[in-house]
Amino acid sequence: MSAGIGEPTEGIRNEPGVADPLRAKRGFEEYRAHVGPAEFYDVLTAIQFNLLTALGLRDEHYLLDIGCGSLRAGRLFIPYLRPGHYFGIEPLPWLIEEGIAREIGDAMIAIKRPTFSNDENFTLTTFNRQFDFMIAQSIFSHTSQAQIRRCLAEAKTALGPGGIFAATYFVGPVNYEGDRWVAKADYTPEHMRELVEEQGLVCTPVEWRHPDPQQWILIHHPGTSVPLAEASDAQRIVTLREQLALCERQLMTLRSHPYVRLGLKIKLFFVWAAFQRRHIARRLRGLVGGAKK
Repeated sequence: MSAGIGEPTEGIRNEPGVADPLRAKRGFEEYRAHVGPAEFYDVLTAIQFNLLTALGLRDEHYLLDIGCGSLRAGRLFIPYLRPGHYFGIEPLPWLIEEGIAREIGDAMIAIKRPTFSNDENFTLTTFNRQFDFMIAQSIFSHTSQAQIRRCLAEAKTALGPGGIFAATYFVGPVNYEGDRWVAKADYTPEHMRELVEEQGLVCTPVEWRHPDPQQWILIHHPGTSVPLAEASDAQRIVTLREQLALCERQLMTLRSHPYVRLGLKIKLFFVWAAFQRRHIARRLRGLVGGAKK
């Protein structure tokens, strides 16, 4: 059964024999697309797993996946970690259920015993434990400042000594001032650092791949040793090449859209019409000049 709001449940799943009338309407891609572009689903799985293992995550550590959704990252973290070491928060129970049904399977849940909560208010302390690692991929990129403050205040207690909290956000020239979830919330690096430091925590930017692209930051207690804090020139080159390739793919996608193709044809028509207008104008000027002579 699904967990109630703010109620941790171990091995969450649908109740046997109870059909979900909405599930039949959901295609394979909906549970993936609901958490972001479906074409990046597998890429973001690998990016998150690789980042945390590069930061030192090992199977004996405890991990909290904030906004775990349809287990995009959980489908690698759950099998990797020891039983009872993966925890996830997701306000929408059906996403977790779809992730289990389509990505993990009940047998893996029985073996690894992950724990989930459907809390809607970033109550990271609902599990009554501290974590070695926490991750919030594409969460701060949609949340208000009040929600970020709430999450960070909880993280200060839930993040264990020496622990690392990896998160992403959209970098922008101004800060989102709304009070609710939004499709895209921008924040300046200076303000994001201020939000983190308000809670007595430290914010360390890190160069790591993200297809959106979003900026990765590592949040931790003062004095924590943070790997990957300084990117090498080789890492920067790889990141720039990946971003260039992404921009090229996005440009090709835009150019293949029917309206864009129509617009390009119209543009070519106007270019041709302008050329013809200039050509006709030159001929008319020539005729008028000849007549005067």
